[in-house]
Amino acid sequence: MGDARLERLDGIPAFETKFGDQALMDTAERLSVLQINVGKRCNLACKHCHVEAGPNRTEEMSREVMEACLRLLEENPFATVDITGGAPELNPHFRWLVGECAKGCAHVIVRTNLVILLEEGYTDLPEFYRDHRVNVVCSLPHYTAKNTDRMRGEQVFRRSIEAMKRLNEVGYGQEPELVLDLVYNPGGAFLPPSQTAMEAEYKEHLLREYGVSFSHLFTITNNPIGRFGAFLERSGNLEDYMYRLYGAFNASTLESMMCRFQVSVGWDGRLYNCDFNQAADLPMADGATIFDWTGKPMAKQRIRFGKHCYACTAGQGSSCGGATEGV
Repeated sequence: MGDARLERLDGIPAFETKFGDQALMDTAERLSVLQINVGKRCNLACKHCHVEAGPNRTEEMSREVMEACLRLLEENPFATVDITGGAPELNPHFRWLVGECAKGCAHVIVRTNLVILLEEGYTDLPEFYRDHRVNVVCSLPHYTAKNTDRMRGEQVFRRSIEAMKRLNEVGYGQEPELVLDLVYNPGGAFLPPSQTAMEAEYKEHLLREYGVSFSHLFTITNNPIGRFGAFLERSGNLEDYMYRLYGAFNASTLESMMCRFQVSVGWDGRLYNCDFNQAADLPMADGATIFDWTGKPMAKQRIRFGKHCYACTAGQGSSCGGATEGV
């Protein structure tokens, strides 16, 4: 069972009923992504944040849980480690974790809000990321100040552009091996446009207006849980948005849903099939923690679903890596 507000919508069938091939309800034979959420503390409090991160949150991953994550990484050939939060940089063990992950995995992602890179004590992070060949993924909900600030707070767009310039200066978005990806989120209760078309718009506008460049754009559908779900409920749009997601269901995206290929570790070590299940408080069926997985071979898992999963299968599909249709 996922978010109770969504599960009460009787006109929308359970997500599990959408599977023709029952095998797609299981994780793949081998998981390729180890996602680590190191905490919910953040220097921003964005309106669309599904994990409801903010300056007053205190949940923080311990060194002990991180060490267990590293043991799992050592025991299994994950292709990608995806470090997220909150603002993951605020965890006191963050730099140590990134350094250790970079030793054991060729592709380490850090999801940053950009603004943190301008805060005292964090201004050297562009060089730190460069030195560890981190793939930096940044939230920038739109290429205009008006739309971004409406979702993330006053002056956030201006500061984000300043941080992007710092990343460009050290080679990000300039050199092929220093990958700088941006994330677009819709500004309301609607689906993202074509990822290919939106990337072209972002690149043209940001280069022309601000002289900044980046590698790729990921368009991500806002999930109706967490802070965005609460906004939809307050504004009376939750039911309409859910019907929009349900009506746009695209069966071809089921096979490439991110939950089939990743394990997501919560700040306290609990395991989930994805970051959205973390936000919906929907842990793996067996209630396992990272400590239960170390020292053992990984096995297929039956994925847990809720009605929030319709956000990942609407239109061109959606994941932490953007559109999934055709992937």
